[in-house]
Amino acid sequence: MEGFTFRRFKIIQDRCAMKVGTDGVLLGAWANGGNKILDIGTGTALIALMMAQRFEQAKITAIDIDEMACGQAKENVDCSPFSDRIEVACCALQDFKQDSFDAIVCNPPFFTSSLKCPDNRRTMARHEDALSVADLMKCAFRLLTNSGELSLIIPSNRKADFDMHAAFVGLYVSRVYAIKTVEHKPIGRYLLAYSKTPVGAIDRREVCLCAQNGSRSQWYSNLTSDFYIK
Repeated sequence: MEGFTFRRFKIIQDRCAMKVGTDGVLLGAWANGGNKILDIGTGTALIALMMAQRFEQAKITAIDIDEMACGQAKENVDCSPFSDRIEVACCALQDFKQDSFDAIVCNPPFFTSSLKCPDNRRTMARHEDALSVADLMKCAFRLLTNSGELSLIIPSNRKADFDMHAAFVGLYVSRVYAIKTVEHKPIGRYLLAYSKTPVGAIDRREVCLCAQNGSRSQWYSNLTSDFYIK
């Protein structure tokens, strides 16, 4: 059965449209947490499981609109050491009603300009048809505590859109990590964090995933050392 084994849990993903990838691992290892965490578009439950491992007191709610993904996410959660702290729900974010969260994480559907895949489930997971940036930001503002933080990973060409919609609802940038594959390549991704109150100084960094010899960079190795099996 198709899967991916981490140090403390395993991901089975044969029924999920979107598979385990670097983006999810980056976000799960980087995002700030809290006592209550919401994972939007959980897919395999990778990020929810990573957050549960990192934040031992956290209660995590993982939501997705894909019923098959939710079923597999629940199986992955049930087979993990964190099953008593993660709840999986099949529901659209726009319809989600619950108390506030200290942290919200989302690896969002962002390929608005790319050609849509013939696989409807993969298309839904990768495009904004079901969740626009505007809706994401409005719902995040509604669901965050006053001191909470929304953390995302997005392609570099979408940063202006996300910043604009965040500002429109009253969210402020708190952290910006520009991600390159290697030093001489252009920025490919951004790890972004937003909060309801402005920070004194935004944490801005430019980091690389790989060293010149092709191995994981020191930054990436340190960030993910508790998850990857060497």
